[in-house]
Amino acid sequence: MNEAVSCGGVVIYRGKILLLFKKYHDRYNGWVLPKGTVEPGEDFINTAVREVKEESGANANVVKYIGDSAYEFKTPEGLISKTVHWYLMNADSYYSKPQKEEFFTDSGYYKFHEAIYLLKYDNERAILQQAYDEYTDLKKNGLWVNR
Repeated sequence: MNEAVSCGGVVIYRGKILLLFKKYHDRYNGWVLPKGTVEPGEDFINTAVREVKEESGANANVVKYIGDSAYEFKTPEGLISKTVHWYLMNADSYYSKPQKEEFFTDSGYYKFHEAIYLLKYDNERAILQQAYDEYTDLKKNGLWVNR
């Protein structure tokens, strides 16, 4: 089994969460959080910031580490075991532009109850719940700053 590591972000601006819609050849359709593969020599935080920017066009910075999720999937080369490291991130606006080259066809910022409903995968819903709980705690204590 091959292993892969990715990093991504739960990006929040003014209480709303950034989601991307991926449509890949009728085999994959759904809303996801931005994430991507760690490049050689790159640390996890830089990967998360870069991937959010590449996939969504959003300018975001890391607020704190949330946790990881793991899953497996099949490719023609065999089974892949993937770990994704997730960060709570703060954006500087509602701007987003989906990366067409990666089959993203839509993007936008959604209220929590909308985002949790729209997300395709249970593991991403769990990460969103953790990140949003952190966000509400930070905001309640005056530690969340809109950029």
